[in-house]
Amino acid sequence: MNKVIQGKIFVVDDNIDTDQIIPAEYLTLVPSKPDEYEKLGSYALVGLPDRYGKFIAPGQMKTTYPIIVAGENFGCGSSREHAPIALGASGVEAVVAQSYARIFFRNCAATGELYPWESVERLCDEFQTGQEVTIDFDRNQIVNHSLNKVYALKPLGEVGPVIDAGGIFAYARQTGMISR
Repeated sequence: MNKVIQGKIFVVDDNIDTDQIIPAEYLTLVPSKPDEYEKLGSYALVGLPDRYGKFIAPGQMKTTYPIIVAGENFGCGSSREHAPIALGASGVEAVVAQSYARIFFRNCAATGELYPWESVERLCDEFQTGQEVTIDFDRNQIVNHSLNKVYALKPLGEVGPVIDAGGIFAYARQTGMISR
């Protein structure tokens, strides 16, 4: 079965750090509590400069953008797991970036919150917020329907099944690495 993610994109550029993804003042929220998980998501990307516009509309708890397109070094800064959790809680399913801070990439797998795709080309300069795209997992590509163009993505590799399972501990249980 061909897995796909479709929807509108939110575009940012380089060096989006974890303080921009989820400012430190919201780290007191406990993601394992359902109401606090949802609230955490409602604060995703509130630390971004105003030039990007609103990721979550005022009065809403979720974003209308299931995919973020970014430049280099997405998720740099502190090692907080809250960053991918906040994005996942907001409704993001995938980030397509030119490159990631390694700890953010690892935290995506550990938490199972979202798929960290790496682009072959620099897409953040060509794509615009609000455009409709499809990420095709089997073909390792992103289709920008607004531009009518297809772009290659680097394969997810071994991180894909871990995220599919819901994170590193769920994957370890599923594969028998640790007891249920």
